[in-house]
Amino acid sequence: QTNRQVTYSKRRNGLFKKAHELTVLCDAKVSILMISSTQKLHEYISPSITTKQMFDQYQKAVGVDVWNTHYERMQEHLKKLKDVNRNLRTEIRQRIGESLNDLGYE
Repeated sequence: QTNRQVTYSKRRNGLFKKAHELTVLCDAKVSILMISSTQKLHEYISPSITTKQMFDQYQKAVGVDVWNTHYERMQEHLKKLKDVNRNLRTEIRQRIGESLNDLGYE
């Protein structure tokens, strides 16, 4: 495991050095996100751009709106949770004797 961590660290540093060279020599905008096997986040972003600007440019180039897609999924999940909550509240009211009119009978 230690050898892997040393190798990861060396290669990460080499990759970040190359990213910096691309930024300086070619005026490229570079963003790198890495998560190690120990779940530690390492990142590089060109000094001339923010992470948000980089993602915005990525979305524009690819034609995908990452933020809205995530927001829509969260909204759908929230709706499902509200439905579950409403059903559980109804069941609780019925069990304590309130809202008995909502119960069906056979």
